[in-house]
Amino acid sequence: MQQALTEARQAAREDEVPVGAVLIADDGTLLAKAHNQTISLCDPTAHAEILALRAACRAVGNYRLLNTTLYVTVEPCIMCLGALVHARVARIVFGTKEPKWGGTALRHDLIAETGLNHTIDIQGGVLENECKRLMQTFFRGKRLKSNEE
Repeated sequence: MQQALTEARQAAREDEVPVGAVLIADDGTLLAKAHNQTISLCDPTAHAEILALRAACRAVGNYRLLNTTLYVTVEPCIMCLGALVHARVARIVFGTKEPKWGGTALRHDLIAETGLNHTIDIQGGVLENECKRLMQTFFRGKRLKSNEE
């Protein structure tokens, strides 16, 4: 999760929403790391999770990422969760919950839905305070800047 936080801090430096993700193979090998780049890439799908999935799939030469774990600073949204299911990621470890867009627990528990072809083990709350503080600081700064203009 520390590596995901490093990626999230990089996103904040780039004025992107500070979300970072790393994808790890079952033997501990780092397959990919990424941070949000929706603004810089002009791409609404350029979330940290999606970018990490794309890079990992290229690295292993397969769209299926069996027996992998995604570490991400914020609970994945519905879009990202769908991609993670399709990629057959085994486990998601996230830092802080996302009350508006989170797809794993609060408003949209897609993993609990029946009929999915794959389920993912999910663990939340890892380095939660640090992940939450990073998001709060980023958006507090955005609000202050907006009020100054």
